Amino acid sequence: MKPRVIGWLSAGLLCTQGALAQSYVVGVEQQSFQPHYWQDGKGDYQGFAREVLDLFAREAGIELRYQALPVSQLTRHLLNGSIDFKYPDSPQWAQDAKQGAGVAYSQPVVDYVDGVLVPPQQLGKGVGRLQRLALVEGWTPGDYKARISAGQTQVVSGADLKQMLRLALRDEADGAYYNVVVATYYLDNIRARPGALVFDPALPHSRGSFHLSSVRQPQLLQRFDQFQASHAEAIAALKLRHGVEANLDSEYLGLEQWKVDFLKRQKEKKQL
Repeated sequence: MKPRVIGWLSAGLLCTQGALAQSYVVGVEQQSFQPHYWQDGKGDYQGFAREVLDLFAREAGIELRYQALPVSQLTRHLLNGSIDFKYPDSPQWAQDAKQGAGVAYSQPVVDYVDGVLVPPQQLGKGVGRLQRLALVEGWTPGDYKARISAGQTQVVSGADLKQMLRLALRDEADGAYYNVVVATYYLDNIRARPGALVFDPALPHSRGSFHLSSVRQPQLLQRFDQFQASHAEAIAALKLRHGVEANLDSEYLGLEQWKVDFLKRQKEKKQL
């Protein structure tokens, strides 16, 4: 399958000298992962990731093009040199395939939490009741490998986020494991079922970061790191606007904002 090129960067196509800007290809995931990134109805790459990378391109005077690829193919394209960059990526992902390949990584772009969402009435009841765990096909939750191998937790797979969450909503699974911000965004804004499933911080979960990676352009990654440091306030504003790190380090992770505000007011009243 030939990768489809999506989203030309309109700004920064020409350097100040009038010559054509250097062009690079960023391999991105061909899936909806809102609010981090997604493709719109025209196939154009959108979201927090697009805005950060476009801002970097404008500041660096380069052109970025985005190729949407199936998640399972992205690492292969990175390693064979058909793309210049991969986003998102992590040093913890596909370690065997990348061994000895000279993959370089940027500093973290955005932090995330992967964990289990459960019905509110099951919140805090412990990992022992998590006998059926809904996963998107291809996901490997390191937090639950031992339980799955021991037969203590059975995997129930869905083809995508929609199908996977439906398993938990219909009580065909005891919980659903995914990126907490993305799953909550889907329930709140797309499925229109806010609060139907909530993150259980008492269950095993993982924290990590998304990075920009490259084999061919390690020096440009260094420029990207410099950009992140010098534009920290602008990037923080983008994170806030898109909600990609919403309540990530608080007890309210996974709750919609109105509920967070309500709980904070209740806590303030009790302290008076």
